[in-house]
Amino acid sequence: MNPEPSAHPVPANDTPAVPNSVTPQVVEVSEDNQLQRDAAVSILRSKIDTLYQTGTPHVEAEPKNPYARTHAQHVDPTADQWKQYHTAWQNYYQKYYERYYTEHLKKSQASLAAQKQSALPDANGIFSKQLDTPTTPRSESISKDEALLDLRSKLRSQVTERAKKFRRSKHFVPLTAAIIVILLFVFLQYNRTFIAGVQAYVSPGSIDPQNIVIDPSAAIAVGPESRLIIPKINVDVPVVYDVGNDHDSQMAAMEKGVAHFAIPGADSHPGEFGNTVIAGHSSNDLFDPGDYKFIFAQLERLQTGDSIYANYGGIRYTYIVTQTETVRPSQVDKLVYTASKPNLILITCTPVGTALNRFLVTAEQVSPDPTASDPAPVSSSKATSTGIPGNSPTLLERLFGA
Repeated sequence: MNPEPSAHPVPANDTPAVPNSVTPQVVEVSEDNQLQRDAAVSILRSKIDTLYQTGTPHVEAEPKNPYARTHAQHVDPTADQWKQYHTAWQNYYQKYYERYYTEHLKKSQASLAAQKQSALPDANGIFSKQLDTPTTPRSESISKDEALLDLRSKLRSQVTERAKKFRRSKHFVPLTAAIIVILLFVFLQYNRTFIAGVQAYVSPGSIDPQNIVIDPSAAIAVGPESRLIIPKINVDVPVVYDVGNDHDSQMAAMEKGVAHFAIPGADSHPGEFGNTVIAGHSSNDLFDPGDYKFIFAQLERLQTGDSIYANYGGIRYTYIVTQTETVRPSQVDKLVYTASKPNLILITCTPVGTALNRFLVTAEQVSPDPTASDPAPVSSSKATSTGIPGNSPTLLERLFGA
């Protein structure tokens, strides 16, 4: 019996044919799995939302500003608060030092008591040392006065000890020596400036009452000594005439008073026509010899109309100041000119204490009668000076040359 033919023929390779319904079934299974997965994810999300949900929406916190002012406004303390603050600290330090010195006093008293006890014999007459046995001090507390006294004693001892160390220190010896040397050098160099500044306001000498002139025109007999008298500045000084006009001769003559500075054309004497020139110191070195180093310190006080008297040859000659001027030391020509009357010219250094310039005071003779004066001498001076005399050399000039 032949079998019934099949509706789907079998392929030649004998591989069973796959029904047409297989492919749709695979697609349906994949969609179900996706739906199940989505359902599971939805359930998990809902549970997570339930666990973390707080009822209010989550807001991100703003970052904090590190420079924001977060502390409260500072309030300045009042005066009472400051007083309380200082009082509290004062009380603290007072109590602290009281306790500190009380403990030290107790220890000192205990040590003294122990030493005293050790110096006493026992019942058997044997001395024993009980330095380690504490004794009860006489006072359990120290008074404020005792504490202050102790503190002052310690401070005084510390200051005294440091002062001794400072005095023994040799660090300042070179500096002190240098300062002393400098001051000494300055004094030696400028002593005439310092002293002349005082002498300019102090009378350089005591005028003799007999030299006070009441009537300038009166003929008064005087002694043979030659002198120069200027009442306004209290000067009464010897005059050394007929000395050389070189510097050394003038300096030597000024040690004995004021010097006659005679040069050709200005070498007259009192009572003669022409110019009689007299030089004197306004200041000079303190260590130079002579008693007239500051005799003309006040010469600049003379003004037109002041009187000057010169005793020469037993006669007093009276002069009246006509002019004053300041010249350079080399202006010798200021002394030499044709004079119709007997004139007197006084010379000194200016400013006082220096030898920078020369101060000239010119005066005309008024008594005795100037018209009866003798004629001017005929060039009694042979040498011509190159400068008007001044002061002696200073310390630097002596060391290194003028």
